[in-house]
Amino acid sequence: MTTTPETAMVLAAGLGTRMRPLTNDRPKALVSVRGRVLIDHVLDRLVDADVKRAVVNVHAFADLLEAHLKRRTDIEIVISDERARLMETGGGLKQARPLLGDDPIVICNIDSVWDEPSGSAIARLARGFDPSRMGARLMLAAMDAQLGYEADGDFFMGEDGALMFRDNMPHSPWAYMGAQIVDPAIVDPEPLEPFSFMRIWRRLQKEGRLYGGPLGGFWMHVGDPVSREQAEARLATAA
Repeated sequence: MTTTPETAMVLAAGLGTRMRPLTNDRPKALVSVRGRVLIDHVLDRLVDADVKRAVVNVHAFADLLEAHLKRRTDIEIVISDERARLMETGGGLKQARPLLGDDPIVICNIDSVWDEPSGSAIARLARGFDPSRMGARLMLAAMDAQLGYEADGDFFMGEDGALMFRDNMPHSPWAYMGAQIVDPAIVDPEPLEPFSFMRIWRRLQKEGRLYGGPLGGFWMHVGDPVSREQAEARLATAA
């Protein structure tokens, strides 16, 4: 495709347990990094990519998050309410499916902050998304260009962008950094229940429809108070 999707889904319903005590009185999405809360970092990137509408799922401290989101006037916000049951990443997409339409969408986590030395990374990821052969195209960070991610990589990526899971290999060069372009129909075969997006990715890989693209910048995974401090220090240096 040649344009960025008009609709995104922002996964903001997590409990944020690893971020405590900062999440004792607020959702993880409202934890501040360098004077801006996490969900606004993500929404800013979506606006920069010309996304017009964001479906945001809510659970913990949902009222606080909804009140904050009402302040945004540069992007339409639609709430997918998970107060009754936390649906996890894949189940969250399934529950929000009626709100998303049938065209490709962007999906973003709220615990990622990244720089973009070559322009909008989301727009670039979208330009490489081919719905005729891809179910999802994941944005990947190089392992030597990130902080806060403590595993040994997630994927190997072929020259054509096709992804292979690290599985039992000791390490791999690419980490999923929390943003992807997907055909929302990939969730249609799944039951409405809490489940991880990994279930969908595994199915897509078997079908030859799981692809990736490089971030082309530095990724900060803000998953706990220590990584938050590290991200703030890096952003202060770059300012």
